Amino acid sequence: MKVESLGSFLKTRRDRTSPEMLGLDPGGAPRRVPGLRREELARLSGVSVGYYTRIEQDQTGTASPQVLDSLACAMRLDDAERTHLFNLATTGGSSRMVRPDPEYPHTRVLALFESLQETIPAVVLGRRGDVLAWNRSGHELLSEHTPFAAPNEADRRPSVPRAFFLDPLTRDLYRNWDELARAHVAYLRLTSGRYPRDARLAELIGELTMKSDEFAALWTEGDVADCTVGTMLLSHPTLGALDIDYQVWLQPESTDHRLEVYTPNDTASRDALQLLPNRIGVR
Repeated sequence: MKVESLGSFLKTRRDRTSPEMLGLDPGGAPRRVPGLRREELARLSGVSVGYYTRIEQDQTGTASPQVLDSLACAMRLDDAERTHLFNLATTGGSSRMVRPDPEYPHTRVLALFESLQETIPAVVLGRRGDVLAWNRSGHELLSEHTPFAAPNEADRRPSVPRAFFLDPLTRDLYRNWDELARAHVAYLRLTSGRYPRDARLAELIGELTMKSDEFAALWTEGDVADCTVGTMLLSHPTLGALDIDYQVWLQPESTDHRLEVYTPNDTASRDALQLLPNRIGVR
């Protein structure tokens, strides 16, 4: 599956940028497009309509940083959208896909797990959302129905995006599933711009598009975001209702990897998380 092109992303952003957002007069006549017309965006960006049209139709190969910056400013893209725009523009050329080697967590991350022991639930995620490692608290909190040793084998690793959209037990865990599902899709899109030749990533997106109508609908919307913090409202099968924050820590030696830690937002959730070490036999 070809994940996305510069032109297709520009069109989704243009469709979502209304004249009113930019202080423009939409005119009295009915508009045939949901957002800006090509000529309006071209004028705002200081480029010709013909040149912008060729960019959006992927007929130019790429665009200069100056033009990309003008387009981003005109449509008021946020930091994640701007990053994605430039990623798509700089990864053109050959469409040959590659199959990366399996990912493994850095030894420093595993040492951190040893230091944390089970006091804080934690998970290490690879670039495609595969669980590369978790401590037992993280496993019990988020995926107790999955074998704890599953991340040790590359071909058995749990995939968080796959579980989110295809595993009913995972879906039932989250009371704010809709919000988190949108965040997962937006982050996958950002990742796809960073790694457009990753065959495993393209296969994951293709699988989810085919098997989940909800994923397909969210993917079509074109959201892009770098998800580093957020709230998870859980209905845990044994701990009950939990209000948990997740925080992402990036790894300097493994920039594709994300260490997620989970902290409580209220007294009841804190007390419940403190039960995890006892549940897994940690003294």
